[in-house]
Amino acid sequence: MSSFSECALEKKLSELSNSQQSVQTLALWIIHHRKHSAPIVHVWHRELKKAKSNRKLTFLYLANDVIQNSKRKGPDFTREFESVLLDACSHVAREADGGCKQHIERLLTIWKERGVYRADFVQHLKLAIEDSNSYKRKSPKRKPPEEKKATRRSYQKVQKVQEVQQVVQEEEEDDEDNDYRGNYSPSVTETADALLSEELVKALQELESAASGDATVRQRIASLPQEVQDVSLLEKITDKEAADKLSKTVDEACLLLAEYNGRLAAELEDRRQLARMLTDYIHSQKGALSDRERKMQEYKQKLALVTQVRRELKSHIQSLPDLSLLPNVTGGLAPLPSAGDLFSTD
Repeated sequence: MSSFSECALEKKLSELSNSQQSVQTLALWIIHHRKHSAPIVHVWHRELKKAKSNRKLTFLYLANDVIQNSKRKGPDFTREFESVLLDACSHVAREADGGCKQHIERLLTIWKERGVYRADFVQHLKLAIEDSNSYKRKSPKRKPPEEKKATRRSYQKVQKVQEVQQVVQEEEEDDEDNDYRGNYSPSVTETADALLSEELVKALQELESAASGDATVRQRIASLPQEVQDVSLLEKITDKEAADKLSKTVDEACLLLAEYNGRLAAELEDRRQLARMLTDYIHSQKGALSDRERKMQEYKQKLALVTQVRRELKSHIQSLPDLSLLPNVTGGLAPLPSAGDLFSTD
């Protein structure tokens, strides 16, 4: 499983605030599910366009946090975000607040300075922002024709899907008592149960390496000096060197705890998803058990009928004559007497 799902990500994005803690926590959760980088970026891009104007910049900050903090674990997010950032930055610059442009440009400058993306790609992003702002000044309220066409196409697709779903539902209702469908539904159920069982096994295996079981990190947290946890001990700091040293220790502790909290949040979501899967699995097994009990009763009745037939057949066989007791007629029977022999007076 991984407990990742698009619905879960959509919910977390809807709850995302512009606070640093909110951005970092969600970024760590996303990085934890980095093997789903493609659908994550797809959902992020879609939800960015649906977000209110005053929240769009926060989505870019989230992308920045994910991109920079996931680089040491692989280029997946860097590559996936690169495919949508041009449209995303253009969209934010076109629809977000006026002061947003400076923040986006500052973000792009950081990417260029730190080598997050190539200089030519960053330049393309800056040009997209400039073009978007020019377009916004010319037509602040009208949508581009392409966007209108896309909206129309999306609406038509939704209508088509709804029509197909309605037809399927009607056909299922019409076929509810159909023997053919009934005969084949158990195999579909068994396949679904097998897939669900496989997902459960994977989920349980993944939880074996969950954050709560990471003894190494928990030992590091337990070994943090008391100074990073007790404000009253700051009074003992009397020189700049000691203050700088403590500041570095506190920064490292914050990073360690923030990352571990992100992993714990991801694990909590995993366990919730697992609980839902177990509930579904138990429900499906109860249904399967009821179906098997019904079939067992049917076969018991069939067995009783076959047993009765067997008993009657055995009794019938015993009432038949024993052919082995008849005289041996090998070589043929004696000839019958002629009519003369029958009526002879002698």
